[in-house]
Amino acid sequence: MEIQFREINPFDVWIWLKFSTNPSAREKQYVEEVFNSWFYLGKLGAFNAENLQVQDTGLDISYMNYDEQGYDKSLLALMHNMGEFEYEGQWGRCWFDLGTSDAIALDILINALTQECGLNKIQNYATCGLAV
Repeated sequence: MEIQFREINPFDVWIWLKFSTNPSAREKQYVEEVFNSWFYLGKLGAFNAENLQVQDTGLDISYMNYDEQGYDKSLLALMHNMGEFEYEGQWGRCWFDLGTSDAIALDILINALTQECGLNKIQNYATCGLAV
């Protein structure tokens, strides 16, 4: 799968997806559920790279001490808004205001979308740099 990044304004981002064929209703539902789930996690502050205590511990997390105040010690990392999905031919797109969520959010989305779902390409565009 090809992944392209263009100029990104985290408060005004279009994410474009190119399917291998015109997506079926089932494929559209699958992709929209992935994006909705990702967005709701973002609204809850899940993509906060300043509080990755388990990840930062390494491989052996048995009996690790988790700092319950860790999230409170970091800056808020909340997504703000999501538009409706739009489709035309092989392309689908959706607008996001990623707010103050950290870049790890995009890595997690890309990881989810690289599972078999008929996508050939993912592109990120700022509205001012929209080009298809």
